Amino acid sequence: MNLGIFFEQVPDFDETWGDMLLSGLGWTLATAFFAWIMAFVLGSIIGVIRTTDRPVMVRFGNAYVELFRNIPLLVQFFVWYFVVPGLIPAVKAWVTTLDPTRHQFFTAVVCLGFFTSARIAEQVRSGIQALPRGQRNAGYALGLTQIQTYRYVLLPMAYRIIIPPLTSEVMNLIKNTAVAYSIGLVELFFRTREMGEMTFRYFEAFGAATVIYVVIAMLANRIMAFIERRVAVPGYIVGGK
Repeated sequence: MNLGIFFEQVPDFDETWGDMLLSGLGWTLATAFFAWIMAFVLGSIIGVIRTTDRPVMVRFGNAYVELFRNIPLLVQFFVWYFVVPGLIPAVKAWVTTLDPTRHQFFTAVVCLGFFTSARIAEQVRSGIQALPRGQRNAGYALGLTQIQTYRYVLLPMAYRIIIPPLTSEVMNLIKNTAVAYSIGLVELFFRTREMGEMTFRYFEAFGAATVIYVVIAMLANRIMAFIERRVAVPGYIVGGK
């Protein structure tokens, strides 16, 4: 493996191949970060309403999860990028004001946010339903409203329970950003393919990308494990090792 390729200048650009891979990594991390915020907020809301005593809300939450969880991610990327702007004039008018890279970035964030939120909603629902029924009743007995019971009693415990599966979702989200190459976002996988096709050094290009993906995924894993240990409830769940 010749590492010198990463210090060679890209034809017609004032940067090296290593710089291009790092710029792709920047887009990957930015996409994953903002998509995770969106997914966590939406997933929490949908997960909560699926555990309420309102059948209409529960059915809506179930439909939401089944919709985004059962459509292939690649198809969802194409729908958000090509179809939605054509169906909604306001969206089309907005995206025409953006440069292509920003359009691709926002599309990737929205698509991954909705896709991942459906999975997080399932985790949140499972975490809430894993709690003893007495905790909900205790909140009501104290005079708390349903919203307050979720806010102060149920969700703080449920989030502690679901940190391990949320760790998997964080790692999956980072890896799923690679699908954004299909709409032209210049993230890490896009830059890796570009380097391989222009230099024919596929081994070095994809070897470096593999190492980078492993490092950032394991870093996310260790951060989540640290959080799990910090918030673990003694005698209830075991913190990550």
